[in-house]
Amino acid sequence: MDSIIELQRQNYEELERFERGLSSLLSRNQPTHEARLQTEHKASQILDRIQSRVLTLNSLYQDEGARKAEIDSLSAPAQANDLSEFYSRLVKIQEHHAKYPDSVPGGFDLEIAALLDEPNQEEEDYEEEDPVSLLFSGEEGYGKYVDLYAHHAAYTNLKNIGKRPGYLQYLDLLLGAQSGPVHNDLPKDTRFSRDYETYIQNLYTYLLSFAKRTQPLIDIDTQQQEIQVDFNKRWEAQEISGWEENNSQASVNGNGLAGIWCPACQKQYAKQTVYDAHLTSKKHIKAAAKQDAAGAPPPNPNGTPTPTTAPTITKSSISARTRNSARLTHLVTSLIVSLISTINDTKSNVERRFSLTAREREQELLDQAKPPPPPPTAANGPEEEEEEEERIYNPLKLPLGWDGKPIPYWLYKLHGLGVEYRCEICSDHVYMGRKNFDRHFQESRHAFGMRALGLPNTKHFHEITRIEDALALAEKLKQEGRHEIFEQETMEELEDDEGNVYNRKTYEDLKKQGLI
Repeated sequence: MDSIIELQRQNYEELERFERGLSSLLSRNQPTHEARLQTEHKASQILDRIQSRVLTLNSLYQDEGARKAEIDSLSAPAQANDLSEFYSRLVKIQEHHAKYPDSVPGGFDLEIAALLDEPNQEEEDYEEEDPVSLLFSGEEGYGKYVDLYAHHAAYTNLKNIGKRPGYLQYLDLLLGAQSGPVHNDLPKDTRFSRDYETYIQNLYTYLLSFAKRTQPLIDIDTQQQEIQVDFNKRWEAQEISGWEENNSQASVNGNGLAGIWCPACQKQYAKQTVYDAHLTSKKHIKAAAKQDAAGAPPPNPNGTPTPTTAPTITKSSISARTRNSARLTHLVTSLIVSLISTINDTKSNVERRFSLTAREREQELLDQAKPPPPPPTAANGPEEEEEEEERIYNPLKLPLGWDGKPIPYWLYKLHGLGVEYRCEICSDHVYMGRKNFDRHFQESRHAFGMRALGLPNTKHFHEITRIEDALALAEKLKQEGRHEIFEQETMEELEDDEGNVYNRKTYEDLKKQGLI
């Protein structure tokens, strides 16, 4: 339609329906993390559509000339029976429907219905692929954890970082952003390098993308712009700690006084011996020949700065790289602070997976691949809700049975569920009841504790809960194993072809000498 007033009315109607849909969407119960994230992404899409409608309305209201012409055309004509404007618009409508005979009139209804469509409402045989799950990798677990393995590998490849940390130690380093800038303990030579700039740039890109994917209703870009403005003010005032010496280093290396500049190769050398060896290399000879052919001034073997702008360019590039690294470090610190809970959950998940066996990991992947069960629906209305909301009287705090009610007290005493069993190997974890205590020796928590002590989780160590007793038993088993080997050599008897009987050790010695 060409009517501006009709376009304004249509936009107002769509705005109102989008607002109602957004209210309905956010008022739904979200029992799981996946459902909450799906709802937030749909709400973000609705907000984007609302913003586009508002911008369209704003542009329509600013076009005063077209609006005035539309109002004049709708006003009473000069002649009472002049219907030319009416018939001209009728012809346009007929031409539109003749050109598009199969057009569906309810296009907006389909759009808003797709946004408000609740999950698990389709037929059982048809499984629609979740678009939100495609935004995350398998390691990220639908936005529950961060995947920093590639960045950990890049960090360990930096120079002069000391001992290479493991993945858990790397997560601890990132968690240190709560108390100060991230990686502030690295040497300044490392933080001023190009490799660190590349590493911190990739880390910032990933964390920014992850924050946008897991927090779609938060304006991350505006927050980052405010933080960047704050950084620019502090950088100009020289209030950013840990980046002060770079200005002096850039001036020393840039003016040619403390180093030797090679204009042919566009490189700075700190020592005369390195520069002399460089002059005889094939790369330098090729670069010098190319410079001579271009008519540029020849390089100076003595290292005296030539009248070129290369040192100034190097100084400015070093200063720009340092500022960029400091800016990215500042932005990464702010993102890590906002993702502290996610990084802590990631660390706990990595520790838990280390204690799982291969079979348990496969079972976990199968469980994650299963679709979530549909939410229960009330069959009898308020009667069932009252029964579910009825408070369970449990003054003795007895365990709940299969029906959700406390088990009988005699059964509680029969199984000894009131007796505490403490296991020092499991970090002093307390198990209630003998059955739970016997079962825990084959569980992942106890197996992880035995693996940390360097001991196998075999039947010999069943019922052993103290670390000292476990180590003593392991030493005793080693000694008994050596004694069994000695007894096997001396007590086992063998017979030769003539019927003479020897023990194993004597028999093997005589056989080696050729006497048997």
